[in-house]
Amino acid sequence: MKKPSKRNVIEPVALMCKSDEMKAVREFMTKVGDKWSIMLVVMLARTPKHRARFSELQRMVDGISQRMLTTTLRNLERDGFLTREVFPEVPPRVEYELTALGLSLLAPMQHLVQWIGGNWDSIKKARDSFDKRALPQESSANSAADTSLGRSPR
Repeated sequence: MKKPSKRNVIEPVALMCKSDEMKAVREFMTKVGDKWSIMLVVMLARTPKHRARFSELQRMVDGISQRMLTTTLRNLERDGFLTREVFPEVPPRVEYELTALGLSLLAPMQHLVQWIGGNWDSIKKARDSFDKRALPQESSANSAADTSLGRSPR
């Protein structure tokens, strides 16, 4: 079987970039590509019946503030990834549950996680290489800027 060329693989993406689909992709990635959304979807997927109380989610996601958790859950609910159920109790009990759409997001996320796992070392090496090249240039640029401003170089 003939292996597809890079051009054939890239072309659909390039064509998509020129269409209205790209706007949808950008908007979607902005929403779910934030620091907390994906983590909350994954955490809900790990709970029994894909359902959890607000306080449980806050304990599961280390470092998230109450305000950020509320905002992120509201955005996920608005986009149809989860539902929110309020129980008429004192104190009020609120539970969040992944929808079929939210669960369907797990498969593509798994592919992304696998890709990251397979490429993370290469990414770190590229960053290190870039940083080593960039640091001397930044230092000399700062020195030139200092000199042009009448300051003595460091």
